[in-house]
Amino acid sequence: MPDLVAISLEGEAFVAALRAVWDRGDTALPVDQRLPTDAADALVAAMHARSVITAAGEQITGDGEPTQPGDALVMATSGSTGTPKGVVLTHDAIAASAQASHDRLGVRAGDRWLACLPLAHVGGLSVVTRALLKHVPLTVHARFDAAAVSQAAADGATLTSLVPTALARIDATRFRRIVLGGSRMPPDRLPNTVATYGMTETGSGVVYDGVPLDGVDVRIAPDGEILLRGPMLLRCYRDGTSPVDADGWLHTDDAGQWVETDDGVRLSVDGRRGDMIVTGGENVWPEAVEAVLARHPLVAEVGVAGVADVTWGQCVTAFVVPADPRHPPTVDDLRLHTRSSLPAFMAPREVVIVDSLPRTNLQKIRRNILSALGQ
Repeated sequence: MPDLVAISLEGEAFVAALRAVWDRGDTALPVDQRLPTDAADALVAAMHARSVITAAGEQITGDGEPTQPGDALVMATSGSTGTPKGVVLTHDAIAASAQASHDRLGVRAGDRWLACLPLAHVGGLSVVTRALLKHVPLTVHARFDAAAVSQAAADGATLTSLVPTALARIDATRFRRIVLGGSRMPPDRLPNTVATYGMTETGSGVVYDGVPLDGVDVRIAPDGEILLRGPMLLRCYRDGTSPVDADGWLHTDDAGQWVETDDGVRLSVDGRRGDMIVTGGENVWPEAVEAVLARHPLVAEVGVAGVADVTWGQCVTAFVVPADPRHPPTVDDLRLHTRSSLPAFMAPREVVIVDSLPRTNLQKIRRNILSALGQ
């Protein structure tokens, strides 16, 4: 049976180790290089990896549990609960993901992928797997650095994957296609960018600009939950459980809807169902409010979350990084601005000025932390 081998490396060294692990028939567990030593050790133990590859070589852990033939990756994800889970992706699944992505992006001779996001996250690692499996030239950076990304484009990189916050730090026009995921998309993004929807359990994005990739089925359940089905889905979690039902549908816990646009029907993702704010009996999706508030000239960054409130049940609260700390926006400023685009019940009732927003490694806002901060 294949062993699970943790890879605690970055950049080109990681890619070389991944190739070696796959060549001997084992399964790889990428370890985030930003984790403290104790947290990295705990992850390796929780996933029951048999060994760990570091710069010093490969070391046996003594606590390994085998994987199944055909398993390629175990990707650690905190999911919505914060509890680490191991998403098991097979070689067939990552091959299907690579093929569908390349078909939609129109990858062609002369293209080169640049991987500059964390390789312990599927958004970063999927760049590597696409390049390896489809035999496309690849440049790998240990981390995102704006100057290095610009240099890679000058050296011939044409394709990359980024989070939206990185776009403002580079000349995005130098890439032929940029795959975006991880957080709310900028309203004025360039035509060479592609907004993706997916998760670790889908092996990367499976809906591009609101349109499912070839081979991917999307269904909206009666309660509004997005269900996904396709050949790139996970086999199971490391503990043997699965979010996929008997009919092959992955239950995402995201809410969404089909919307008519000038370009046809597209999937619109409202957000995590647990993020929805219920205030005075009305449902408020924080992403919709954030998109409006982000356009206010006094706002540099904003996150919206529900804070427990005796009167309203939950209070719509905006956590704002001001454009000028000397002149932060007031709650009246932001309520008036919001009500020009959204119903009045969606306007924030409280504003909290912060120095920065708590985010995940892929720049998603951690609303549970904001909610606690607002108490």
